[in-house]
Amino acid sequence: MVEHSNPASDERKITTERRDHLLLIGLNRPKKRNAFDTEMLGQLSVAFVELERDPELRCGVLFANGDHFTGGLDLADVGPAIASGGLKLDAQEIDPLGVLAPARSKPTVIAVQGICFTIGVELCLAQDICIAAADTRFGQIEVRRGLMPFGGATFRLLQRAGWGNAMRYLLTGDEFNADEALRIGLVQEKVEVGRQLERAIEIAQTIAAQAPLAVQASLASARRALAAQEQASANALMPELRKLMVSADAAEGMLSFIERRAANFQGR
Repeated sequence: MVEHSNPASDERKITTERRDHLLLIGLNRPKKRNAFDTEMLGQLSVAFVELERDPELRCGVLFANGDHFTGGLDLADVGPAIASGGLKLDAQEIDPLGVLAPARSKPTVIAVQGICFTIGVELCLAQDICIAAADTRFGQIEVRRGLMPFGGATFRLLQRAGWGNAMRYLLTGDEFNADEALRIGLVQEKVEVGRQLERAIEIAQTIAAQAPLAVQASLASARRALAAQEQASANALMPELRKLMVSADAAEGMLSFIERRAANFQGR
């Protein structure tokens, strides 16, 4: 039996659906290409808390309603929160990007399609397995706005794809497709359009059928191997980002986005 804990509607930007031992977590702002504002980020954290705390839930599946996974952050809403230092988690919340403690202990699979920019790429990197539809367009495009990624891409893409592949996209802001994402290891499987969620659920069901304690111990062991090198980078993210947020280049990046033109950066 499927139990809907949050009915899908325009009023709810993140939906959750329980399916046996799985929690399906859906981005639900399709009219805005699932762009993340602060409210949506908060609701996503709440969904991850539900996954973490319920002993009956063994695996999460993150997906998006609509044609696109996400166009990225709603900078008009999120930008001021970052600049003021207000974009913080409470002690009981869980960061879906896995940058801030406490970390989740249960595995997650992510299904993406269409546009998957900035925080979308970082959500792929923060989950454990990524399934992409053949039409997915990826982009870590913060440098085009005078900013830097702050959801883990600066160290996780390096881990996943290697230095050259990571720098190729972090430093240029260029888009890449599902085939390239599969080549560099960001994506584990590419499927036909419309089948990405089905395939992610299949994998999650296989994970959920295994011994939960063994699965969580395996995940924790793997994470420990990466934790030390991640922590130093994670600690420096927000201080570096706040410096960028008040730069002239960041203001130019935002203005160029609004005016739909190429930015003219001055390095100040």
